[in-house]
Formats: sequence, C-alpha cells, structure tokens
Amino acid sequence: MANKLLSEMGLPKSIAYIFSARNLITAKDVLSLTEFELMELLDVDLAVVASAVAHISEITCPPYQTALSLLEQRVQNERMAGHLPTCLKGLDNALCGGIPFGVVTELVGPAGIGKTQFCLKLSLLASLPLSYGGLDGSVIYIDTESKFSSRRMIEMGYNSFPEAFHAEGMAQEMAGRILVLRPTSLSEFTDSLQKIRVSLFQHGVKLLIIDSMAALLAGEGVQGPQRQHSLGWHISFIKSVAEFSRIPVVVTNQVRSQSRDETSHYSFQELSRVDRSEASTNLDSHLVAALGIHWAHAVSIRLVFESRSGQRFIKLAKSPLSPPLAFPFNITSSGISLLNDDGVEMPGPEIHTIHCQGLI
Repeated sequence: MANKLLSEMGLPKSIAYIFSARNLITAKDVLSLTEFELMELLDVDLAVVASAVAHISEITCPPYQTALSLLEQRVQNERMAGHLPTCLKGLDNALCGGIPFGVVTELVGPAGIGKTQFCLKLSLLASLPLSYGGLDGSVIYIDTESKFSSRRMIEMGYNSFPEAFHAEGMAQEMAGRILVLRPTSLSEFTDSLQKIRVSLFQHGVKLLIIDSMAALLAGEGVQGPQRQHSLGWHISFIKSVAEFSRIPVVVTNQVRSQSRDETSHYSFQELSRVDRSEASTNLDSHLVAALGIHWAHAVSIRLVFESRSGQRFIKLAKSPLSPPLAFPFNITSSGISLLNDDGVEMPGPEIHTIHCQGLI
C-alpha cells in the first residue's frame, strides 16, 4: 500500500498537481517526510499539508481488525490446514482437531511410557479410509530402534475399528500403506530424508513419524557444537518437509537425568525465583528432554509422557492454541485411552518436568 500512486487516491487537483511537480509520486514519498518538511518543499500552508497527509494515511493504512475477526480467521486457517484426529477426545479438543498439518509435533518421555504406542495408533489412523475418520493415505515410519510392530498396530485396528478390519483384506491393505525405514546411523538417516521428500508425492504420504531422533544422535556419540549444528540442520529440514508437504510430522524424543548443577531452563517461560528454588530441590525425580532446549523451541507442539505414582499422563506442554493440560491415560488393546477428557490445567514449571515414578 505504501507504493500506491497518489494519482489514484482522489486528492484535490490543486495539491495533486503540486505533489507531482515536486516528484512526490507514491504514498511512501509523502509519508516519509514530516509535515513541516512538506510545507517547505511544497510551499503551502500547514492546514493543506495536514489534510492531504490525513487523506493519504487513511487510504494507505490497512483497516483495523477486531480480536473476534482475528480469532475467526485463525480458526478458519486451522480448519483449512487440517488435522489428524488422535481419537482421544480431550486431546483433540485441546489441539483444535488433533495433530496439526504442516508443523512438527514432539512426543517426549521415558522408555516404555507409550510414545511408540501413540505413534502406531497415529499410523493406523492416517492409513484408514476417509469414511472411518482416517486420511486414506500412506505413512512413512522411520523406526530407529526397531520398535515398530505390525502385529500391535493391526491389533489396535481390530479393537478400535472392528467393522473396517473384519472386512476381507482390510488388515493387509492397512499394513501395506505403512512404509517402514530403519536407518542404522545418522548419515543413513540423513540420506533417507532426501529420499522422503520425493516419496511424499509418489506414495501419497499423509504422515511422517520419526521414532526416535534422539536414538540416532546417541548412537553417533555427537556432542558439543557439532551436536547442535547437526540438530539445527535436521530440525530445519524436518520442518521444511512438514511445511512443504502440509502433512503432520511426529518426532519422538528420549529423556535424560537432570544434573544437580544444571538450572531448570527447559520450560517455555521464564521461571520465578521461587519456581527455580522448587525445581532445584526436586532434581532427583525430574528428567529432561534429551535433545535440549534449542530443539524444544523448534517444535510447534510438545506432548510430554510421564508416570507418577503408577499413573501415566499425557501433558500438553507446548501449543500455540491451548493452555497447558494434563490427561491421565491407560494403554489398552485399542491403544492409548484417556481416563478424563477434560484434562487438568497445570501452569508453571510442573507442566514441563518429566516424572518417571512407579511405572508399571
């Protein structure tokens, strides 16, 4: 709008002629000068200059928007972008429909907590026909720890969607849509990323899962600046795949113990002095995400899986659309099942800490 021509703004002919004679052609030419500079340049009264500037500013400046209109626009954009429903009602509601397309969603938690179970169910849901709420597409599953189980995924299908999976050939068709890659090194994984970008269109891929990224770096023994450089390159590439293909990308992350001399800086907000003190007194029971703070800030959605006193929880620790919520869950023959769809709001550093107590 700043480059809009003054001749198109309906100014009085007298002042429009003066602007043109002084080589002031666009709105930017006028608005980049003060009113007193314009008075001197145009040799006209302040009232004339002020009136012309007000007229140009009104046309050039974008119209205001209400908070309501911005909210409606955001919701509409989210609907157009799309989501992969998890079939966990409370979590889907909090995420405005499920795992969002076009961004990276991270699952972080200790081994055996249910991250891979969650990924298997997402794979199943992405490959299901549209009539059953699926995406009717293929899935690329990068299985770095050999945890992928076709048998378990099909078991979830039979128990979650019996009508679909009892149809002849349905189980085989669903299993045939899951493309499993098992890179054994970081360099092999990097090579596979280049091939994935091509495969996304060749195979109609609707979901990319990397389970897990942390295992690859742990196997390489990469540390220090080299580790951060490698992480930076990989997360940038993975984010570009999500944005370019407009599919959900899910990455799992492991945990490590938090040392006593390490400050609790893994939350996405500044901690108060009291919060820091409380966090430092409980370090023995706290774990932190293995890939570190830079990775954490790069992902759009973070789901923390933890166990406290024998009860498992999914915590929505990072989301631009939801307050921090915790959902208790069990693992059943159908996959993960929430015990409470409402969730419990959990502000402060507690939403970001990761417990592993009494896991059964």
